[in-house]
Amino acid sequence: QVQLAESGGGLVQAGGSLRLSCAASGRTFSSLRMGWFRQAPGKQREFVAGINRSGIITNYADSVKGRFTISRDNAKNTVYLQMNSLKPEDTAVYYCAADVTVGLAVNTNQNKYDFWGQGTQVTVSS
Repeated sequence: QVQLAESGGGLVQAGGSLRLSCAASGRTFSSLRMGWFRQAPGKQREFVAGINRSGIITNYADSVKGRFTISRDNAKNTVYLQMNSLKPEDTAVYYCAADVTVGLAVNTNQNKYDFWGQGTQVTVSS
């Protein structure tokens, strides 16, 4: 029903920046609340950032507040994650996810998301 494709991952030095993109298809993009999650080796998947349908409401994990910015361009069916001041602990596979349910808040629980991309690797060197 919804296909998601992440891109933009790579290797960057600590303090550097990357921008991840997630292109959606198969459903009206503006009807989706979107989120970014990440999973580091040996750790559980965690919420990173989320954004509502219009892009007005955003939510961030405490660990990335002030460094990461989530945004969306509904005309391009794409959600972005701008990552600045990257730290080695940001190293993880980053996943884009779509929440088709209607709500006012951005879900932080991964179980609330209905569709997932394949992930893109972000590696931050010391």
